[in-house]
Amino acid sequence: QLQLVESGGGLVQPGGSLRLSCAASGSTLDYYAIGWFRQAPGKEREGISCISSSGGSTNYVDSVKGRFTISRDNAKNTVYLQMNSLKAEDTAVYYCAARKGPCYGGSYYLRGPLYNYWGQGTQVTVSS
Repeated sequence: QLQLVESGGGLVQPGGSLRLSCAASGSTLDYYAIGWFRQAPGKEREGISCISSSGGSTNYVDSVKGRFTISRDNAKNTVYLQMNSLKAEDTAVYYCAARKGPCYGGSYYLRGPLYNYWGQGTQVTVSS
């Protein structure tokens, strides 16, 4: 059974950076596309990025494009989300999730119901 654990969240000032990690256990990530999602207080969960199993295809929601970078190291069974130029509106609990399927461009591949395995989340707070 695939298990995912997020880490790397914390408190950061506006304009700062964080790198989130999504570490897998129980199975290799080689066959899974990974998505990053976030949920701010009082808001619906939002898919923000995904990466294909090979890492050859990535996808970003417009609000993070150019600021966030998703990557993966299958040898370490880990996926990363580098977050730069953070804004107050990036404050949320961030989750990673896995699915056996592709990640292509477009909002379809950032839909939560497509993903079968979820981590417990890590809090990111952007505040001065």
